Amino acid sequence: MIQKKYMNMIRNLKYAILYSFLFMVFVPFFTSCGEDDLEDSKFRKMTVERNEFDNWLLANYVQPYNIDLKYQLEDIETDMSYNLVPAELDKAKEMAKLIKHLWLGAYDEVCGEVFMKQYGPRIINLIGSSAVNPDSKTEVLGTADKGLKVTLYKINSLDKTNIELLNLYYFRTMHHEFAHILHQTKNYPTEFNEISVSNYSPTGWMNRTNEQAQRMGFVGNYASSEAREDFVEVIANYLTRTDADWNEILRQATFTDQEAKDELPDKQDTGTGNGKTVILSKLKIAREWLKTAWNIDIDKLREAIARRSTELDSL
Repeated sequence: MIQKKYMNMIRNLKYAILYSFLFMVFVPFFTSCGEDDLEDSKFRKMTVERNEFDNWLLANYVQPYNIDLKYQLEDIETDMSYNLVPAELDKAKEMAKLIKHLWLGAYDEVCGEVFMKQYGPRIINLIGSSAVNPDSKTEVLGTADKGLKVTLYKINSLDKTNIELLNLYYFRTMHHEFAHILHQTKNYPTEFNEISVSNYSPTGWMNRTNEQAQRMGFVGNYASSEAREDFVEVIANYLTRTDADWNEILRQATFTDQEAKDELPDKQDTGTGNGKTVILSKLKIAREWLKTAWNIDIDKLREAIARRSTELDSL
C-alpha cells in the first residue's frame, strides 16, 4: 500500500514537471504573438504608385462614375484564349478622353449625371490588339460581361481624326454593349423577338452580306445572328450613324419581289416583304422601350452624340 502510494506521488511529480515545462515553452510564444499583433504590418505600409494618367483616371472616371478603366492587360480581367497585346499608353490616354466625351458625356447631357454612375459598367478594359476567334476567324470588337465590365479591343489602331472608324471599331461597340447592360437590367418587349424569328442564324449570319441582311430587315449581318443582338444593333447603329448613313441602310433594305428572289437565294422571309419596314418597326420598339423603361430620348441622345463628334479637336 505504501509502495503504491509512493508510485502515485512519483507519477504526479512527473506530470507537474511536464506541465511546468510546457507552460515555460508556450507562454513566451503566445506573448510573442500578442506583441507581433501590436506592430504595424509591412503590407499595410505598401502604397499604390500612380502615374499622371492614373491620377487623371481617378479624377475623371473613378470619383464621378465609379468606373475603373484598365489599360495594362491584367490577366484576371482578360480573356487569355485570344492572342492579345496591351494598349499603348498614348492610345489609352486618347481613348479615355474620347469615351468620357462621346459616351459618358452624351449620357450625362441627356439622362443626368447620376445615370451612368448608377447603370454604367464598373470596369472598362482596353486591349491593344484585335481579338480574333480561332474557330470562326471573326473579329471581336468588344464584349460586355454581366453588366459589370465592357472590354474594347484594337485600341492601338485608334485614329481620333476619323469619326467613321471611331464609331465602327469602338463607339458603336460601346453603345451596343451598354444596350446589353440596359436590357439585362430591364427586359425589352418580347414582341421584338418575333419580328424576324424565322431569319435568325447564330452561325449562318457570317455568310450573309450586310446588303442581304438589310433586305431581310436587319441593320447589318451580325444583327441577324439572334434577337438580342438584333435589338442592340438597332440602337447602336441608329445612335452612331449620320442621317445619310442611316438613310442608306433604309434605301438598301428596300427591294422589289424580283430583287428578293435574285438577292436572297435562300428565300428568307422578311416578315413584311420590305426590309425597311422591318427595320423601322424594330427601331420603334427600341425607341419606346428606352423612353418608358429608362426615360431616355434616343433622338436627343443621337443629337448629342453627333454634336460631340464634331468637337474632338478640342480634346
